[in-house]
Amino acid sequence: RIRHFYVPRNERLAILTKWTYLSPVNFESGSMANLIISSFEEFQQFLGKEIGVSDYLPITQQQIQLFADATLDQQWIHTDPERARESQFKSTIAHGYLTLSVVPYLWGQIVEFRNTKMMVNYGIEKLKFNQPVLSGQEVRLRTKLHSIANLRGITKFEMDVTLEIKDNPKPAFTALLVFLYHFH
Repeated sequence: RIRHFYVPRNERLAILTKWTYLSPVNFESGSMANLIISSFEEFQQFLGKEIGVSDYLPITQQQIQLFADATLDQQWIHTDPERARESQFKSTIAHGYLTLSVVPYLWGQIVEFRNTKMMVNYGIEKLKFNQPVLSGQEVRLRTKLHSIANLRGITKFEMDVTLEIKDNPKPAFTALLVFLYHFH
């Protein structure tokens, strides 16, 4: 069961390291998202435009280890900090799919969809991992609406996403993500 509750912004990171789901919230509107969308028509106005940028999220060694445990990917570059110090990265690195898995949380900081019956992650196109994320680095999501279509009441949209690494000109990854949202 998912519980939605308010956690002050400065306390969210500690909770995230425990893999607790948070529903993003802010003081003014009840949402931490910068944008609220309630219909296909509202969303369509952003075609070809940047939708927004999330806050930075630290990627911790604890998150990396928990992801390794969950996926059975215990490769030393992810899980052995001492050995990883001797690698070209001088640190452990996050699994590429761990960095991809934070997209829904960061997306929730950018936009809140209201008046929906269902939201489905439909696919990933053109995913390219460009730069590893080192343990302790911070990442944020930048999004742009690439395409949008109304398929008999279901909104199919493609988003250009970039996962940026703080103080690094090269992003962790770029991708074209595909979603299906069914508005009431």
